[in-house]
This record gives sequence, C-alpha cells and structure tokens, in this order.
Amino acid sequence: MRIIGGAAKGRRLRSPRGTGTRPMMDRVREAIFSSLGPFVVDAAVLDLYAGTGSVGLEALSRGASSVVFVESDREVLRVLEKNIEAVGLGGTIVGGSAERFLTGDRARYDLAFVDPPYEAPLPSVDQVLAALGERLNEGGVVVLHRRAGTGEPSLPPGLVLTDRRRYGSAEITRLSKEKA
Repeated sequence: MRIIGGAAKGRRLRSPRGTGTRPMMDRVREAIFSSLGPFVVDAAVLDLYAGTGSVGLEALSRGASSVVFVESDREVLRVLEKNIEAVGLGGTIVGGSAERFLTGDRARYDLAFVDPPYEAPLPSVDQVLAALGERLNEGGVVVLHRRAGTGEPSLPPGLVLTDRRRYGSAEITRLSKEKA
C-alpha cells in the first residue's frame, strides 16, 4: 500500500498484522480523490476508523490543511503513528471510538472519511452520520466506505446523497452538507 498522489506520492505505508483492518484499495482511493479534485486543498479533514491512515495521509499529500485521525485499536494506532511519521506531513491522532470522539469534539470539518469495519451494524453508522452532520461546514462532504449490499444508511437532516459507486465488494457513498 502506498500514497498514490500529491507531495508524498509513492511513499509506502505499513499495515498491521492479521485481518482486523481493511485498508482501502489504491484504485478506490484514486477514484475518490479524483472525484474530490481541488476540494481537498486546504480542507480540514476527519478520518474516522482511520486504520493505517491511508485515506487521511492521501488527503494531506494532496494539500489538505489538517487531518484528525480517529482509531480505537491500540496495535493499529502504533502502525498509524509510524505511517504518519514516515509520510512526514503531520496529522493529529485521537485514540478511541468514532462515536465517543464525535460526542466530545466540537471542531468543524470540510471533509470526513467514514470507513467503519464491514461488520459494524447499520444503526451505529447512522449514529456517526448524524453526529457528523453537526460537525461539517456548509458544503462539506462525507465519504462513506461500506460493504456493498449491507443496507442504506439513514440520512440525517442537512446531509444529502450526491453519489454512490460500487468497486468490487466495496460501496462508496458520498454525502454533502446542504447550504443554508
């Protein structure tokens, strides 16, 4: 796995041992970032269920102003720290669950990546999306990565579906915060 574009293009990233994490495939990340284009530049980014940090680090490589990485697994956090250090573009790591982070966090974001474990129940995904709706700046974007066919997330007030695509067994749903 590597960074596929921007200032850190080609830098290799570590992955934790075992099958507990499921880093997003390079081709899926490329498709997402191609569709986001210049929106990433200077964006405040939130990477929930960060895992190896590949998505947030890709955002930094492509010009995001900041990324907050949220990850709950201790072993994965160590790999994430090493990846952030190896890429050398910064980022803030928060250990703990996405739900707990969103309950206490009051920062605002332009772009949020939500990549829960495939086995995460739909109600917990809905809870995260509802909390995210309150943390996004007007015009902000949420990119949700789930296993295709696992059900439709509920859209909280203020978030609208703007795109949905399937890549093999993965489904990428893009939501936008409505402008007031």
